[in-house]
Amino acid sequence: MKANKIFKRLAKIEVLMTKLTERCSANAPHIRELLRDANAAVIRAKEAVQASSGNAKHPPVKGPKPTLRAAPEPSKPKRKLSAAGRRAIVAATKRRWAVFHAKAGTVKPAKQSAKKPKRTMSPAAKARLASNLAKARAAKANKRLAQEQGA
Repeated sequence: MKANKIFKRLAKIEVLMTKLTERCSANAPHIRELLRDANAAVIRAKEAVQASSGNAKHPPVKGPKPTLRAAPEPSKPKRKLSAAGRRAIVAATKRRWAVFHAKAGTVKPAKQSAKKPKRTMSPAAKARLASNLAKARAAKANKRLAQEQGA
């Protein structure tokens, strides 16, 4: 990394450390002391970089300048698509796909109806289900009677 870039970053760190030391609560003097020591180390490192790079004639960077922010412009309301517009888009898309399939020589299969026909059950299957249901109900009733007699 170039010495100038190192110097600038150390200057920013120094500014941040100074602000942090100022904001540190008075209840923790040992933390303030540690921050002062760290800030002194950053200053020494910055001076060493400045001396080694030969940039001693340039003044040190004073940290980032606060930017003035103008009031943000109010945002425009979000545009919404009407139902008629949506229908027009869908119709146009369908026309484009119809042209595409006509050129390709493939025919798109017709949509099947939304409801599928109900499956019917054979009489034998119905009888099996009915007998299984009757057995389950009888077992449940027997279990209930056994619990009532045992209690």
